[in-house]
Parts: sequence; structure tokens; C-alpha cells
Amino acid sequence: MKRIIESDEVSGFDAMLGERITLFCMNYIYTGKLIGVNDTHIELEDAAIVYETGELSSGTWKDAQRLPCNWRVQMAAVESWGSLK
Repeated sequence: MKRIIESDEVSGFDAMLGERITLFCMNYIYTGKLIGVNDTHIELEDAAIVYETGELSSGTWKDAQRLPCNWRVQMAAVESWGSLK
């Protein structure tokens, strides 16, 4: 598993380690602090499943349910990602 480092030579998920991100996946939307990346999955801390986004430009989710622990998402299911809310 890769962890947070200081470098200008990283890209993709590695470049977002330590940031709060949102993942639009095949079936769900996940959000949380990106704390781990490997070849098959990523790990989120303080993770939630977003059931209703509300207006994307607003500062909060309309309905996001917190998950009880760190959460892993398969990279194969991720359609897009970025910093959002």
C-alpha cells in the first residue's frame, strides 16, 4: 500500500493522498479522506456513501451516510473522482 509523501512526481490517486475526495462509481458515490492506494483498490478514512448529492456547488451533501470504519473501493468500479464538497 502506498502512503502519503511529499513529491511533485506523482499523479492520479497518488497525487491526492491525504485529501478529501469523492468517487463516482458504477453503483454508488463514495467520499472520504484518501489514505491508501494500491494496484486494485483505494482506502478512505472518515468515509461515507452519498445517496443524494443535492446541488454539487453547495458545501454539504443532501444525504451522505457515514461508514463505521475505513472503507476500501475497487479501482475497477471507479468512473471518475476529484475534490468535491
